[in-house]
Amino acid sequence: MPRYRDVFRVPEFTPLFLSGAALAAAQTVAGLGLATLVFRATGSPLLSALAMFGPALAQLVGATTLLAAADRLPPRAALTAVALVFAAGTAAQTLPGLPVAAAFGILFLQGLAGSVGGGVRGGLLNEILPRDEYLLGRSVFNMSVGVCQIAGFAAGGLLLALLSPRGTLLTGAALYLAAALLARGGLTRRAPRATGRPSPAETWRTNAKLWSSPARRRTYLALWVPNGLIVGCESLFVPYDPEHAGPLFVCAAAGMLAGDTAVGRFVPARWRNRLAAPLQVLLAAPYLLFFLRPWLPLALLAVAVSAVGYAASLLYQERLMALVPDELSGHALGLHTSGMLALQGLSAALAGGLAQLTSTATAMTLLALFSLAVTLALAVGAPRPGVPRTSPPTGRREATRT
Repeated sequence: MPRYRDVFRVPEFTPLFLSGAALAAAQTVAGLGLATLVFRATGSPLLSALAMFGPALAQLVGATTLLAAADRLPPRAALTAVALVFAAGTAAQTLPGLPVAAAFGILFLQGLAGSVGGGVRGGLLNEILPRDEYLLGRSVFNMSVGVCQIAGFAAGGLLLALLSPRGTLLTGAALYLAAALLARGGLTRRAPRATGRPSPAETWRTNAKLWSSPARRRTYLALWVPNGLIVGCESLFVPYDPEHAGPLFVCAAAGMLAGDTAVGRFVPARWRNRLAAPLQVLLAAPYLLFFLRPWLPLALLAVAVSAVGYAASLLYQERLMALVPDELSGHALGLHTSGMLALQGLSAALAGGLAQLTSTATAMTLLALFSLAVTLALAVGAPRPGVPRTSPPTGRREATRT
């Protein structure tokens, strides 16, 4: 069984990992700063939730118009440019007197850029790692997100106390800039994985090809919907308990880190196909407790236990990579990332709307029930998937350092 140090021995993995970690930390710090700024200005749970998770909605637009670029752009240049777009947009959100509508307009543009960046990053990871190390490499990336979210929410809470929401946003902008520098200085120059000009028409054709397979459709839905609904629960942490939202987010990140570590490193291949649906049940079930507005330590424990279930996405991503050709890996993973984030944004909007009509606790409970229902519906009657391929993919291009 491959070990974590094996993936760090692969050339380019470390700079790609560090760039992604800086990006995750930036998103966490900047998202918390903007959500707090919007909530203080408007008092709206809906707008606060959308400020943190709303950029994901733009991913849906990017996935239907721009995603063909994920395999048709040089990866190093694309990742550097995307990080710079995020840095500039986050810095612009600190301008005094900036209307809330303008802040959301910037979020939309960032989301469009992110829809391409996610596909480029996922495709490059699939390109540089041997196929039997992909799950472990993806696990390391997810673990870094968990660690960066823990550190980011802790640092964001401290920055909010010591500085202000705008100071927190500027810190996020600096982290985005660091991600751009790491990508530019650490990655090698590679040719695009696919030829031809990226266009909305090509994006539609490839999306249709990927969606035409029933096995891929079911995998995409399993990746998007149950997890997205639980992210909707998390989007209500600020209005649910403004004073303890930071600890709730930290517990969610810690649980996700524990789950990704366990599944990525210790779960044998023969068990993976059986664990995905049970993990998604674990993801949703603890949020049913929030209907009772539990004591804070119990709420923190429920959130941490729930987040272990996010590890199901590792198993479904491995399954997806076994179902797509290598030359479409960036597009396929970009479609996954964009669809996942779009569902997270839609779930955040749904959560905010339900919270305004009922209460935050009721909204979280309803979203958990929806997530359980979708998980069970996808699991019932699903054909048993084949064993993921383990042979190294063909057609990988050699990198040239400049």
